[in-house]
Amino acid sequence: MNQRILMREHDIDLALQRIALQILENNSAAGRLALVGIHTCGVFLAQRLRTIIGEHFSHRVDYGTLDINLYRDDWSLVSQNPVVRTTDIAFEVDGAHLLLVDDVIFTGRTIRAAMDAIMDYGRPKTVQLAVLADRGGRELPIQPDYTGLRAAILPDERITVRLGGGEENVVVIESE
Repeated sequence: MNQRILMREHDIDLALQRIALQILENNSAAGRLALVGIHTCGVFLAQRLRTIIGEHFSHRVDYGTLDINLYRDDWSLVSQNPVVRTTDIAFEVDGAHLLLVDDVIFTGRTIRAAMDAIMDYGRPKTVQLAVLADRGGRELPIQPDYTGLRAAILPDERITVRLGGGEENVVVIESE
């Protein structure tokens, strides 16, 4: 299995610093900012962004996690027994400037499912999207507001983000 590294730990840290500063710049007047990480890697990224933003933002930054598996329009195609994780949104979604965080954006279907799931919790004032890597290939008209890396990836390749525990990196893996 061939793979190439797009980002190493240092590159990921720099990208998250840059994304956090852009979020701060665009939301300096936001009354309530909330970050919601999409399981699995989006949760780790949202935690890290929250820490960085908290160092510079005078307001409280709410945080939550979101499982979108049962909201996907393709879950029955992926698996007959989807792995359901915990959604933990313990803050008022209504009126919040909500930032969805995920590791990779590809077709846009995960983000569409995440927006559907969020609307079950309330109506945010705004919904923004931060991703570590954008590989292109959209099937839906959804674009990230904040991106760590844009990469041209072939259809037979996939991006894998490795975070938390051990070596952290973003790699492209050729399908066999």
